[in-house]
Amino acid sequence: MSIITISREYGAGGHSIGRRVAEELGIEFYDRDIIRDTARDSGLDMDTIEREEEEISRADAFWRMITPAAYVDRRETIHDIERRVILLLASKGPCVILGRCADAILEEANVEALNVFIYAGDLHRAARVAELIGSKNPTAIQKAMKKTDQARRSYYQQFTSKHWGECRNYSLALDSGLLGYDTCVKLICEAARGLHS
Repeated sequence: MSIITISREYGAGGHSIGRRVAEELGIEFYDRDIIRDTARDSGLDMDTIEREEEEISRADAFWRMITPAAYVDRRETIHDIERRVILLLASKGPCVILGRCADAILEEANVEALNVFIYAGDLHRAARVAELIGSKNPTAIQKAMKKTDQARRSYYQQFTSKHWGECRNYSLALDSGLLGYDTCVKLICEAARGLHS
């Protein structure tokens, strides 16, 4: 069994699938824990870190060009601390790590991992996002999906120089809308168990 990283489109169920995989395999699941540890180590509050991570977008790239270096340095500092936290968690043994460029961080450190990308069609994701944001307004749902996916894509590209969601970056790419969560969990667990058999 190995470390599993999960990247996901917003509303595709990556968080739920990752948590279930960890439970099935009897290993740790890390998501907000990484933010908490980052906050503790950096002296920044969790709201600041979450905002810095999730709001990198095309417009943000423009603002970074015209704002003080400290603004950019803070983002770099946050990512660097998160990198150290991810490597520390990975060194403790098999686990599931959600997002935070964990796949690229582990690859760069020569740590073997099963890297998974969870995606789904817009209709499936929209139904889930409606629950997450508490709105059935189609415009609000589409806006939330687009904003979150763009933020994740930009964050990933900024710190990895790779393209988020590109199949070559992952061991498995699973359509949770087509396969369903149960099948996704089963496939990931089977792949993880089979890595060293």
